Amino acid sequence: QVQLVESGGGLVQPGGSLRLSCVVSGFTFSRYVMNWYREAPGKERELVAAITGTGITTNYADSVKGRFTIFRDNAKNTVYLQMNSLKPEDTAVYYCNRPSVGIFSDIWGQGTQVTVSS
Repeated sequence: QVQLVESGGGLVQPGGSLRLSCVVSGFTFSRYVMNWYREAPGKERELVAAITGTGITTNYADSVKGRFTIFRDNAKNTVYLQMNSLKPEDTAVYYCNRPSVGIFSDIWGQGTQVTVSS
């Protein structure tokens, strides 16, 4: 079975940092783009960051550029999201995602809650 398992969320003060991890199984991890999305209360799910299979190319939402870093370790089948200088507006459930390809639908992790508050 294809599985994405996220961890690393929690409660953090404004200005603090967290690192999210997503461990992948069930497909050839290094061949695929991986994404991090987030969903805040009352808002649509939005793309935060993306990384190509090799890790050479990354893309970020304007709201997190310069603060967040996506990277991957293909030997460990893991993609990470390093979040620095966190703001209250970063509060959301964060999801690991493999985009749909051909006949296969999107694959999603269960989500991990990030709360930025004093």
